[in-house]
Amino acid sequence: MHTIFITGGTGCIGSVTIYKLLQSSEVDRIIVATRSNNTDPLKLWLGEDLDSRLEFVTLDVSDYRAIEEVLQKVNPTHIIHLGAYQSPDCSKYHIRGMEINTGGTVALFDAAEKLPDLKRFVFASSGAVYGMRSMYPQETIAEDVPLAPPNHYGIWKLAGEHLARLFYDNTKVPTVCLRINTTYGKGRDKGKTSAPTNAMKAIAMGSVSGRLMPFVMPYQGRENYHFVEDVGAHFAACTLQSYSGFGAFNIKGETIPIPSFLQIVEEQANALGMGAFVKLSIIDNAPPNLFICDLDHTKIDGTFKNLPRTAIAEGVRTSLQEFKKMAEKDILDFSINT
Repeated sequence: MHTIFITGGTGCIGSVTIYKLLQSSEVDRIIVATRSNNTDPLKLWLGEDLDSRLEFVTLDVSDYRAIEEVLQKVNPTHIIHLGAYQSPDCSKYHIRGMEINTGGTVALFDAAEKLPDLKRFVFASSGAVYGMRSMYPQETIAEDVPLAPPNHYGIWKLAGEHLARLFYDNTKVPTVCLRINTTYGKGRDKGKTSAPTNAMKAIAMGSVSGRLMPFVMPYQGRENYHFVEDVGAHFAACTLQSYSGFGAFNIKGETIPIPSFLQIVEEQANALGMGAFVKLSIIDNAPPNLFICDLDHTKIDGTFKNLPRTAIAEGVRTSLQEFKKMAEKDILDFSINT
């Protein structure tokens, strides 16, 4: 049986990852390390009565001594490291972002080296480790191209990948880095690329309130999209499935132009009877999407089994339905954070 320690477990991706992990009979305990102790994101997936296999510990990943003490006490068989400042906060608070995204990652790997029963370490990386799309002449971008992160967040995620490789070299514990791009869907409410999700929230909120709520995308170009449940399934599979060695992998997704994504949103909203509350646009003179697109997921598809890739139209439809239910219950977080 597995004891899983997860940082950032009450965030968007952490919550859906826990939801997917709990579907496995191999998982005995999940220790959720969180700064906020806010379990509302988990309740979106698990309901009000959280699974009895969950245990919570208050932990700031920049508190190095606390990390070591907690890990020694828990002695997990698997670690998933999702805790991090996202792009806007990293840009605004450089030093604090470094302490959390790099310092916390160093501390976690150092403490993990001392664990006697650890079988797997999964690190949440990002498509932000790549350079701008114009750097690459290839039609699709594999994991082995030159990397040139465009912001502090990407630089620190790349540092995390190097720390993960060093951890594997020192311990031979199988270690996986998963590069995420634009995740959309239920629970996604923070970060620069939360805008596609907020577009759908505006429609759902409008349909429930009876008031048109226009949404303007703050950037333009093309974007690599992942449905949130697919991302959780990737983290769960890469934690539990058989694997040896070290690897960095692009999560499976689909790249389309941003206007095409907005068109799909409008089409699905019309099909669900919410079309009267659609008013989506892109801001005039919008800057280009900062992050890479056209990511190749051949490597992860050939390494792990049965990883989903939900069609964008299906993911959008599901998301709109979920957001409408949440708006009706008055629990839809519609704080625009781009």
